[in-house]
Amino acid sequence: MVDRGLHQIVFTLTARCRDCYRCLRSCPVKAIRMDKGQAYVDEKRCIACGTCIRECPQQAKTFRHDIDVAQQFIDEGAYVAASLAPSFAAVFTKWERTRLASALRALGFRYVGQTSQGAYQVSIHAKRLVEKDPSKTYIGTACPALVHYIEKYRPELVDNLLPIVSPMVAHGRMLKKKLGSNTKVVFIGPCVAKKTELYRPDIAGSVDCVLTFGELMIWLEQKGIHLSNCEEGDLDEKPVHCAQLYPLPGAMIKTAGFDDDGFELKQVRVDSIENVRALFDDVGTGSPYSLIEPLFCSQGCINGPGINKETNLFERRKDIIEYDNEKIDAYVAPEVEDEGLFRAVFQRKDIISTVTEEEILQVLEKTGKADPQQQLNCGACGYDSCREKAIAVVQGMAEPEMCIPYMRRLAERRTDQIFNTTPNGVIIVDEELNILAMSPAFKRFFSCTDAVLGRHVSYLMDPAPFEKLISGITETLDITVSHRHYNLLTRELFYMLKDERQIVGIFINITSQEEQQKQLKEIRSQTVAQASELLEHQLKMAQTIAQFLGESTARGEELVRKLMTLSEGDEPETR
Repeated sequence: MVDRGLHQIVFTLTARCRDCYRCLRSCPVKAIRMDKGQAYVDEKRCIACGTCIRECPQQAKTFRHDIDVAQQFIDEGAYVAASLAPSFAAVFTKWERTRLASALRALGFRYVGQTSQGAYQVSIHAKRLVEKDPSKTYIGTACPALVHYIEKYRPELVDNLLPIVSPMVAHGRMLKKKLGSNTKVVFIGPCVAKKTELYRPDIAGSVDCVLTFGELMIWLEQKGIHLSNCEEGDLDEKPVHCAQLYPLPGAMIKTAGFDDDGFELKQVRVDSIENVRALFDDVGTGSPYSLIEPLFCSQGCINGPGINKETNLFERRKDIIEYDNEKIDAYVAPEVEDEGLFRAVFQRKDIISTVTEEEILQVLEKTGKADPQQQLNCGACGYDSCREKAIAVVQGMAEPEMCIPYMRRLAERRTDQIFNTTPNGVIIVDEELNILAMSPAFKRFFSCTDAVLGRHVSYLMDPAPFEKLISGITETLDITVSHRHYNLLTRELFYMLKDERQIVGIFINITSQEEQQKQLKEIRSQTVAQASELLEHQLKMAQTIAQFLGESTARGEELVRKLMTLSEGDEPETR
């Protein structure tokens, strides 16, 4: 069974989201909430139109698939009926359409009906209401995305909505009345927003599951069912002439019999949200229209996000019309008089939190847009104006960092801060070697001011390194240069900005390092000299001591000899 607690239909695959704001720019109701660069779909604001799904270049937006729900109905042995939307004629070729019924039965469907049956009843009952009160402007309710749009964003028009269910719901109720209340009805069509109708309290249980044509293709592939291998067979219900055109703008008006030539003034058809907005502004007191038939998608349901089809819109339109013409004399649907079967209830939904002017101004000031001249309204963030974006920030839907001009200014400030505080000297020259910019450290090194801006770099130093880069001899340089006039020794790094045709020079002051090296050499020389002097002194001392010892030894030896001689001369004679 469908979990009625899971209402999130459209959502983001965060691993694919690339912080491009494409979905936000394309979302007609700005239901995208940005959080740390990720774009999330806000369920409360979302009308499930599927625009973001079509527009996302990274395919990071998708919708909830419900194949498992339909499969569970079949696996449990329920009597499952399919309600096939009229736009199937734009999805399947002529020969595929003859085999579609067999393919659906192979999936486990016991009954295959056509939603155009419900569309016809909706048109008939709509005509009765309009004719009953021609002074009122009624708005058709076949498109659930537009119903949600009105309930959430144009609540003043809720009373103008036709109190009639959509063709899908009407057909679902008709099938359950015909086949039994326990029948499980699965709608198959081009629309993602149809999934949201399952959760409307006034129509809960009318339809049990909604699949897009894209999901149907996946399901058939999973089961290994190929239309080319299926036998030809008829659907269990015939299409209703004109009601089969419901995927196209104006079909409800035509089916109701209001308009046979497309130029009726009291009834108007409109498609695409941009045109709908413009038309809705005219609804109210003194409106010239008795019935407005709006479709959210441009060119109607044949452009729904649930259609995986490479053919263009006009080929799809042609296929719809040709299929309807084939069935023009085949079937006349009986009118169902039970008005309660098609009754719907709509309500205003308060989803937008109030924002004070003070809060808006605080955001504008934070992003440097307090001055109206700084409010560029460039739309790069996805919002139409800086004020709208500020409101979204207050409401927690947007981030200040989404403003590209604001972030650029921050980046420039950080770059300027680095440029102005670096201890190294930095100079930028153009291809003519004229000075474009200098860092404060460079000015200190070379004792210059901004007065030299625009002058040739030779005014300050030898231009040879710059000339090597501009001539293409080398792309980078790493040299050490002594600037004697400035009492400066620098290590210099040069590189080329090719696109800008500019050269950047970075000067690292190593003068103090050189002085330290000289001092170290002097200390080493002094140490060696002192060591040599000490050694020489020690050698002299040793020689002196040795000489003294030698003289002393010689004198001692002479004294001993004399003593021995004297001793030998005094010895007495022997008798």
